[in-house]
Amino acid sequence: MKILVTGGAGFIGSNFIHYWLEKHPEDEIINFDVLTYAGNLENFKTIENNPKYKFIKGDVCDRDAVFAAVKDVDVVVHYAAETHVDRSIMDPSAFVRSNVLGTQVLLDAVKEYGKRFHHVSTDEVFGALGPEDPAFNEKTPYDPRSPYSASKAAADHLVRAYFHTYGIKMTISNCSNNYGRYMFPEKVLPLFIANLMEDKKVPLYGDGLQVRDWIHTLDHARGVDMILQKGKIGETYCLGGDNELTNMELTKTLLKVMDKDESYIEYVKDRPGHDRRYAVDFSKAKNELGWEPQIKFEDGLKDMVDWYKDNQEWVNRCRDGSYKDYYEKQYIIR
Repeated sequence: MKILVTGGAGFIGSNFIHYWLEKHPEDEIINFDVLTYAGNLENFKTIENNPKYKFIKGDVCDRDAVFAAVKDVDVVVHYAAETHVDRSIMDPSAFVRSNVLGTQVLLDAVKEYGKRFHHVSTDEVFGALGPEDPAFNEKTPYDPRSPYSASKAAADHLVRAYFHTYGIKMTISNCSNNYGRYMFPEKVLPLFIANLMEDKKVPLYGDGLQVRDWIHTLDHARGVDMILQKGKIGETYCLGGDNELTNMELTKTLLKVMDKDESYIEYVKDRPGHDRRYAVDFSKAKNELGWEPQIKFEDGLKDMVDWYKDNQEWVNRCRDGSYKDYYEKQYIIR
């Protein structure tokens, strides 16, 4: 099987590619990525010579490039997206372009060539939960609260519309917060890890009582794998980590792992429209696919911290932007 992974040079996409090549070494992976600030080819230095792996630099909004890439593959797994909520508040247009228009271009190519399509989405499309509300599931009404989540919600609706209108072979997954290796250092966990490695404080939004469900990115990759194998065409599957934590609890757990005390917490002004709680009910994926998360949070977090400590040059290049010069010199873009 030949799989096209859009946005494969990003955090979640790169982990999926590593996972797939390890679990399915007979398959071919084509990594299609425009290499924005968060796309990093350094993530693939251990597999760059693998004959089953190929990289194509391309924009999901570029119709010609997308159609050429989709034509000869069997499956498209669509990770490509602008994802950072704070950036979406500053510049919504970039999110609408990549997440909505880019998805539409891919759907046109999938429709043209009759390919299997899996769309990777987020639990943020469902809005926010109160303390006693049941967790998000596949029937939860959409109620996005940020330009980022609104753009992902629009993409989800487009994918379903193409299924009902054109009969494309699609599935969708809505996943909770991912963590793990290769996570770009603007997101909360890698930012906090990088700060603590430099003996700096960590900026905690508001009162720190916002609740998120955390899933290891390799559990997520395994969930997408099982959807591709067993998922019903036209269906959505929620993938959660069974691990609700307040941002305060998350921070204190990280401080413990890194042998720091609570004096390293710096409270900062909360961001606009900051959703209070997310939680994901993954019972459909468990009952229909036999999937559930396997990696315990503290184990996964310790592995993540150890990886960042062992790859401080990667972290520093990401933080100052010099990784782009590095991979352009070190790696062939083919």
